[in-house]
Amino acid sequence: MRAWADRLPEAAALLNPALLAAISAAAASQHEQVSRQAMPWPLTFLVAPLVPRRAQELAEFVREGLRFGMIHGALEVTGGGQIRSSLPFTRPVEGGDTAEIIRSAGLAGRWFAKADQPATLFALLGVAP
Repeated sequence: MRAWADRLPEAAALLNPALLAAISAAAASQHEQVSRQAMPWPLTFLVAPLVPRRAQELAEFVREGLRFGMIHGALEVTGGGQIRSSLPFTRPVEGGDTAEIIRSAGLAGRWFAKADQPATLFALLGVAP
């Protein structure tokens, strides 16, 4: 992971740990609301590529966002390797790209809850875990 000062301004703005933690928390919250189960950990790596416009090479940024979310109490990992939002999902107020990204992350979480296994979603999206 590049040092913060060495990142391109666009990457620092769009792929910052707080935003990626919020994306993961929104998806995990909505996943659990639909399925009554925490979201499988591997699915967190599919959420960000589905909702920001530039979706290549996001795994490092997602990991950083997950660590940020866990450190700051927005996310927790279950003993079974699932991710749970520690915060209730609230739809962001209208306006701006960030609100749209968070809403889209919640939608992805609800959609992911309908799949039987994470591997199914990876296969449907043509992604190798």
